[in-house]
Amino acid sequence: MIYQSTLDKALTISGIGLHTGRQITMTLRPADTDTGIVFHRTDGERRVSIPAISANVVDTRMATVIGKNGMSVSTIEHLMAALSACGIDNLHVDIDGPEVPVMDGSAGPFVALLQQTGNRVQEKRRKYLAIRKPITLVDGEKRVSIIPSRFFRITFDIAFDHPCIGLQHRAVKINGETFRKEIASARTFGFLHEVEYLKANGLALGGSLDNAVVIGEDGILNPGGVRFEDECVRHKILDAVGDFSLLGHRILGHIKAYKAGHEINHQMVEKILANADCWQLVESGEAVSHGSLAIASRPAMAMAGVSEA
Repeated sequence: MIYQSTLDKALTISGIGLHTGRQITMTLRPADTDTGIVFHRTDGERRVSIPAISANVVDTRMATVIGKNGMSVSTIEHLMAALSACGIDNLHVDIDGPEVPVMDGSAGPFVALLQQTGNRVQEKRRKYLAIRKPITLVDGEKRVSIIPSRFFRITFDIAFDHPCIGLQHRAVKINGETFRKEIASARTFGFLHEVEYLKANGLALGGSLDNAVVIGEDGILNPGGVRFEDECVRHKILDAVGDFSLLGHRILGHIKAYKAGHEINHQMVEKILANADCWQLVESGEAVSHGSLAIASRPAMAMAGVSEA
């Protein structure tokens, strides 16, 4: 896919919000080239447009939240990951509530609906943010780095002091096919005591075993168990795909993360943008199709000084 893409037609999605428990409706509409992903949040007669870019991130404590002029949209990371994997560059998202519907806690339902609707190829070529020099960010035990690569790769490690999670590791070359098969259906997860605390404080009101993996002292509480033995680290990769999409361009680079979450992901995006000598925008003039995502060709990457990693 050398060229930018939008949805072929409008798509409406409804569901409950994870934290508010409110019914929320989104309408995804085609957008012109170079629009990017723009959320249009409505509240009564008020309407605020919020581009999904790092500069508009206002909170990362429990989800990635973007905001502007006193209005915000929370938990955008699963939808943003699905849009990236399905090759959607430009889109208007009309939303009538403060958070994106949680669906089943993964990006799987979004991917399925986007595939059913289909893409419209546009007339302007894509640009990729190609990493030329390594960048690293460390915050206590948390660590994220990104190194040059011809592809978009993520290697992720997590460590929890619970036998149901423990140490988990996964490395994925992110493209449309691998995202759909290996990552999209991995659900958000949390510990029972954390969920109970959040609910007691007016949060996670929409959370249930239908939209999250809940872990008790003695094991997984969901009747069906987990979808993958390493579902937790797969979901962390899903979140990272969504969080790093707020760079505003598709990435050609290899992200390596340890114990990372939304906050350090956002900090890393900001650090990348602040170190312009470490990356270069590469036009997909000679792009090679790779699933729903594309990669720049060898000549283009050679000009950018990017290796085969």
